[in-house]
Amino acid sequence: MGGKFILRNNSSETPKYVTNSIRPIGSSVDSKEIEFFGKLNNKWWDPNGHLALLHIMNHIRVQFVRDGLANTGIIKDDTNLPLEGTKIVDIGCGGGIFSEPLARIGAEVTGIDNSLELIDVAKEHASLDSTLSGKLNYIQTTIEEFEKENIEKYDAVIASEVLEHVADSRLFLKSCSSIIKPGGSLFITTINKTLPSWLGAIIAAEYILKLVPIGTHDWDKFISPEEVQRFLEICGLKTKLIHGMIFNPIKYEWSWSSNTSINYALHAIKQ
Repeated sequence: MGGKFILRNNSSETPKYVTNSIRPIGSSVDSKEIEFFGKLNNKWWDPNGHLALLHIMNHIRVQFVRDGLANTGIIKDDTNLPLEGTKIVDIGCGGGIFSEPLARIGAEVTGIDNSLELIDVAKEHASLDSTLSGKLNYIQTTIEEFEKENIEKYDAVIASEVLEHVADSRLFLKSCSSIIKPGGSLFITTINKTLPSWLGAIIAAEYILKLVPIGTHDWDKFISPEEVQRFLEICGLKTKLIHGMIFNPIKYEWSWSSNTSINYALHAIKQ
C-alpha cells in the first residue's frame, strides 16, 4: 500500500459534536442513524443494492487491515490465513459485510452494532457458511457498553464507515482506543469535512448518482483526518498512515489515492 501520505490542508473547521435528546447519556449512538440503517436490513447483503459501495469497498479495506497488521509485526502476511490468532472488533458492523471476510482470513472477529435488526441479519448470513463457525461473534451493544468489560483486550479495532454517523466523535474514539492492546491498531475509514466531500458524498452520491439513499450522510458529522489524528494522540494512539480513497463511478471500484479531500483511511497504533 506504499508509504505514508502527507496530510493535506483540507479543512481547519472544528467538527460539531452533536448533542441532542436522541442520544442516551454516555453514548455516542444517534438513534436516528440506527433507525435509518435498520430499515435497510433486508437489503444488506444485496451486492447491487443500497449497500453496494460497502461490498465493493471490501477489496481495499481488507487489504488495509491485513497490510497494517503485517507492517506492525502482529501478523505474518504470507499464509492463506494471515489474520489467524488476531482478535478484532468490528464496530458498527451492520449486517457483517466487513466482519465476514476478515474471519475468512483467520481473524477472531467480534462485530458489535446497536441495531438488533442488523445483528440478526449478520447472524443469519454467517450461519449460511459453516467455515465461519466459531470465528464470528455478533453482539447488540454500543462501543461504550462494550468497553466496560473489554479494556485492552483486542489486537485491532475497526471503525469503517461509522465515524461519520455517530453523535459524539470524541467519546466514540476514546472508547475505541481503550479496548485496544498496547501495540494494537485502530483502523478507520470515514469522510473528510470539506466542500468536495459535501459535493461528492452527499450531492453527487445521494442526489445525482443515487449510489446511496438520500439522507445517508450529514455533513455536520464529517470529520477531518487532522482532527481525528489530534484526538487519537490524546488517547495514546499514534497515527501511522493516512490514505485517500477514491470511488470511480464508471469503473465502479474503489482505489487508494493521495487525495484525502473526500474519503480517507487512517491507521493508528496504541503506544
